[in-house]
Amino acid sequence: MVDDVVSVETPGNRDDVLRILKRTGISGVPVTKDNELVGIITRKDLLRKSEETQLSLLMTSDPLTIGPDETINHAASVMIKENIRRLPVVDNGKLVGILSVADLVTAVARKKIKDIIKDNYTSPTFALWEETPLPLVGRIMEISGFDAIPILNSEYKLTGIISERDLIKHAIIEDSVEVSDLSNGTDDDEWTWESIRDMHMISFGISKVQLPNKPVKEAMVSEVVAVPQNAEVSECALKMKRSRVDQLPVINGDRRMVSILFDRQLIQVLCEENQ
Repeated sequence: MVDDVVSVETPGNRDDVLRILKRTGISGVPVTKDNELVGIITRKDLLRKSEETQLSLLMTSDPLTIGPDETINHAASVMIKENIRRLPVVDNGKLVGILSVADLVTAVARKKIKDIIKDNYTSPTFALWEETPLPLVGRIMEISGFDAIPILNSEYKLTGIISERDLIKHAIIEDSVEVSDLSNGTDDDEWTWESIRDMHMISFGISKVQLPNKPVKEAMVSEVVAVPQNAEVSECALKMKRSRVDQLPVINGDRRMVSILFDRQLIQVLCEENQ
């Protein structure tokens, strides 16, 4: 686990979380109150609830936790079953660390597992054109559930990959003013004192996390780390760790992408050790 935990205190501000995620590149932070764990906030929360600023409404309350003496095999099983990327480590109610999928990938790299990824670990995927606008990319990610999507040019060649981390890096805070009509719905023709009195307008500020309207090629990672279909599990884990990526495109002998390998698929090997 990582014992030097980056966290935020509630009540707090969404913008503070956004700055932390941009600066560190991590995908989520625990939320504490009076030194006790009360929730967790992720990149997905910021992108899906773009108008929300309160930590208590953004965070997932009472997140799953794990004890410091649990095995990494058990941690991997929980992450895969619950489809989560991090587990706060709690000892006697106190947050003492956090364990992420990336930490488990490091453990897989050390085990020198020779299994071939093509057999059990890769997934079909899809790609987007490099001129696709970033806001559309964000929406497609949300609908598909993919944390990263390969990018192709007009010649169908793999030119990059875009992830949630890249979206957050380019996200901006946009402020606007909206006007709400709180009238009682009287007819327009009834120009009486009563109808005028019942017409109320209120202005209020809106602060949103927005993605700029620019092509994905300006935000994607263009130096793509890929692996062949016959790559070994621990070899791929080591590449993920060294390149600090969550996924690896898988290419065939013609260097065409055929599938994708996500870090959460790699840690399945830890669950299999328990069987």
